[in-house]
Amino acid sequence: MSENTEVRPAPVRAEERIDGLDAVRGFALLGILLMNICSFGMPQAAEGNPMVHGGATGPNYWIWWVQYVFWSGKMRALFSMCFGAGVIYLTSRAEARGVSAGDVYYRRTFWLMAFGIVHGYCIWYGDILYPYALMGLFLYPIRSLRPVILIGAGTLMLAALTAQSFFWVKDLHEARAKHQAIPQHAKLSAADDGVRGTYEGFTKEWMPSKDKLAEELRIYREGSYVEAFGHRASTVQGWTSQTYYSPGWWDALGMMLIGMGLAKLGVFAGVWSVRRYFTAGALSLTAGAIIGAIAANHEGASNFDPFAAAEGYKAYQPVRFLVAFGYLCLLTGVVKARLFAFVMHSLAATGRMAFSNYILHSLLSTAFFYSFGFAMFGKLERYQLYYAVLAIWLLQLAVSPIWLRHFQYGPLEWCWRSLTYWKRQPMRLISERSLPEEHPA
Repeated sequence: MSENTEVRPAPVRAEERIDGLDAVRGFALLGILLMNICSFGMPQAAEGNPMVHGGATGPNYWIWWVQYVFWSGKMRALFSMCFGAGVIYLTSRAEARGVSAGDVYYRRTFWLMAFGIVHGYCIWYGDILYPYALMGLFLYPIRSLRPVILIGAGTLMLAALTAQSFFWVKDLHEARAKHQAIPQHAKLSAADDGVRGTYEGFTKEWMPSKDKLAEELRIYREGSYVEAFGHRASTVQGWTSQTYYSPGWWDALGMMLIGMGLAKLGVFAGVWSVRRYFTAGALSLTAGAIIGAIAANHEGASNFDPFAAAEGYKAYQPVRFLVAFGYLCLLTGVVKARLFAFVMHSLAATGRMAFSNYILHSLLSTAFFYSFGFAMFGKLERYQLYYAVLAIWLLQLAVSPIWLRHFQYGPLEWCWRSLTYWKRQPMRLISERSLPEEHPA
């Protein structure tokens, strides 16, 4: 990408710029549910390891395989790119209107953080709003950097994570070899005890004990809200307390930086030709899918050995970027070519209400799976979970465009905007001219 093709975001026609971004965001949001549904409906460890719950034969195996190759990490990567792009559009428009972009941006981000805390602790432990808000605090000061620097910095972060995974896998193999060499009932030195802890910690996380699984099933099927809150809080606390201090969250930050750079280059705005979008998208998606399929086949052939799964993680960052970028290009090309207009319109509406629809995923799913609702947690096969996904998709794709015919924002977008400006914002759509200029990233 040449720096001289930079496009500075500014208020433009919705069909060229905003609808494209919103359609991609809507696609990513719906795709995130493809992964999250496993954690909503089954024990936490079953998302990555189908042997934990339900098994890996027949349709359960194939749904896991498709998930591994096309969904796992890829949809969150795409959503992170959209978040980064949204930062560019939001701040550039505020500055173009002479508004204090920093004031609005930070108030908006801190409120997102507050929403994330409530969502994570009170509704579902897999919240991404809080860590995204933390990443967002870092993004504003660097928004003016050149696209090549933003994309380069994001790529370096992903490369660093890939290098780290190689060392991590090497350490795991060494720990396994040393563990196997230690006599079962031998008195352990401090070093040997550390080796055994590393090995057993990894294997137990991959395949929790029957007692631990039974307890998780009991809490979410039969337990009280207080019990579920305590179980959820222990998970959320571990994740949120290390967000800024662990390179693990660089995968989100790196994708956000890449998204910022792509937005500045006009990729979200449709500056490329349709042919270029389709070509780049097809090549990127195909390359990522081939590498992902090799890793999935290797893990499946090992009968889901934890160390085979760890080996596949070496390709995790390159694959998720390639597949996510492929989706971005193909969807933007479809919008630019005005293909499947009805579907793209529904996706864009879903993306414009991304905040409301994301929380609705959690509310509907927990009501269906948890004890205070239908208590279906752990009662469905892996492939059956996707019947629930399809129902939620159809609901949101149908309701979102209808809602936006009458209102400027989704309900939570309206609440977020009103809190940001500390003033009740107009909600009802009075005219076409009142379509929102700012969209949740």
